[in-house]
Amino acid sequence: MEKIEGKVWKFRDSIDTDVIIAGRYLRTFSLDDLSAHVMEAEDPKFADNVQKGDIIVAGWNFGCGSSREQAPVALKHAGVSAIIAKSFARIFYRNAINVGLPVITADVEVDKGDIMSIDLENGIIENMSTGKKFKIKPFDQFMLDILNDGGLVKHHLKTKE
Repeated sequence: MEKIEGKVWKFRDSIDTDVIIAGRYLRTFSLDDLSAHVMEAEDPKFADNVQKGDIIVAGWNFGCGSSREQAPVALKHAGVSAIIAKSFARIFYRNAINVGLPVITADVEVDKGDIMSIDLENGIIENMSTGKKFKIKPFDQFMLDILNDGGLVKHHLKTKE
């Protein structure tokens, strides 16, 4: 997997899946409709301003609440390329990897709007706006393969060929 690089969006502790995508929007199967409302309870302008490649940095317990898979799907479809948080709800973490959205457990010093680079293979996160680097555990090749293939189902289908 190539390096991930993007602008930082910062969020608080305990962002639950209802904040990521409210239940009232789950009646649609349209990814465009879902992503148009992603994070609107926390930042009403997020969906309009997030750009392909942007990175979310959050506090503890990101993705808590229900087990809805639409939360990481909506974030990924909106353009989010990775999420860094101090901790994740286990089901959200698994759902994110399953849909091919990298999630990294780390405590990094960044401000909203900073530019970050993430190297999952070598375990390095760099705040390119300040020059600070943070070491993380490199992702195993198996995890990198799942992410590179676009998620678990696509990876499984690829390995069946």
